[in-house]
Amino acid sequence: MGAIYLVRHGQASFGAEDYDRLSPLGFEQSTVAGAELLRRGVEFSQARSGTLARQRDTAATALKVLGSGIAVTEDARWNEYDHIDIARHHAGGAPQEDSRAYQAVLDAALTAWIAAGADGPCAETWPAFLDRCRGALADLVASLGKGEHAAVFTSGGVIATLCGALMGTPEAGLLKLNRVTVNAGITKLVSGRGGVTLLSFNEHPHFEADAAKLLTYR
Repeated sequence: MGAIYLVRHGQASFGAEDYDRLSPLGFEQSTVAGAELLRRGVEFSQARSGTLARQRDTAATALKVLGSGIAVTEDARWNEYDHIDIARHHAGGAPQEDSRAYQAVLDAALTAWIAAGADGPCAETWPAFLDRCRGALADLVASLGKGEHAAVFTSGGVIATLCGALMGTPEAGLLKLNRVTVNAGITKLVSGRGGVTLLSFNEHPHFEADAAKLLTYR
């Protein structure tokens, strides 16, 4: 069977004016994720990423370690939801000075975003986000030959939503799994005759033991 490795981007710049850039730690995490993929000895036929800077830089950094030479195909369907737009419409904004306070506000906003459905006020509604995530995965699966593997550099909300969808509960996936996705964690999907199956979620042994100081969730 072929496999798809979903890699969450490294730590972005939470609390900064421009969130969409990797922090120095984020680049280090991306390097370690690339080393972990190299250790596994996986031969990738494709690499994809969203168009956000934190996703593209994670891809470039990790693939440099892999040394495979494959080009990254950028696809905006792998982009994260717009947390600023969602928080503004459904929670009146979210403070970024305090990570815990921010998470509480974001959780409430995401819950309201899902509940609003197609009638929600955000530029991208929950059903639209879900559809594009599913579409990105379906197109990637369709493009893979027998036994081929792909790496995708994306974001926590996309990964959580797709994992939830594969288990029949995309809403629970976003609301529950998204909170625990680690930066530069690896999720593995397998594709075969029976369709796509979630094999592992949020693997991060590469951030344990001596590398535990590199583990972050935001």
